[in-house]
Amino acid sequence: MTSMGMDRPPTGHDVELAALAATGDRRAYGELVRRHGSAVRGLLRRLGADSATADDLAQDAFMAGFEQVAEYRGEGTFAAWIKKIGARLYLKKVKREARLIFSETVETIDPAPGRDTPADAANRIDLDEALKSLSRGERLCVSLCYGADWSHAEAAETLNIPIGTVKSHVRRGLDKLRARLARPEEGARREAHG
Repeated sequence: MTSMGMDRPPTGHDVELAALAATGDRRAYGELVRRHGSAVRGLLRRLGADSATADDLAQDAFMAGFEQVAEYRGEGTFAAWIKKIGARLYLKKVKREARLIFSETVETIDPAPGRDTPADAANRIDLDEALKSLSRGERLCVSLCYGADWSHAEAAETLNIPIGTVKSHVRRGLDKLRARLARPEEGARREAHG
């Protein structure tokens, strides 16, 4: 292989790159990180991690993924596979810090005031801000089931809660998101009068 060929980033389908990475090819894995890093960080922020924590956990997820890449068989997308690793790391962190509390009572968190003017916010639909209006349980369940493509059963098993609770959190969370996203001007009014 020429030195010129070694400088080019690896190309190919994620499954091919993962197979190369399983043989120790760090450049192939680096391309997977480049392709999917922002998606993992985005999911972690939607789950509730701040930007710095999301960056750290995404890095940890990709390091763990490199060690486990031989287990990836291409049965689903690589993005979904690595997001599951990231989500599990986030949940372990939350549980370790004793902040994960699920209950049937709905606790609404007021979204943090934005930097936009009320007029700007009224013209923009912001999913991340809408997710902040959900309770922690709703946010986790919606983000895992829709952001990470987990089944209700996978979320229930990982979160160690009944599947019915996951379904309730998802249903309530989606209802709240639909209402919030259908009327973004209400969020702007609340911020303006807040």
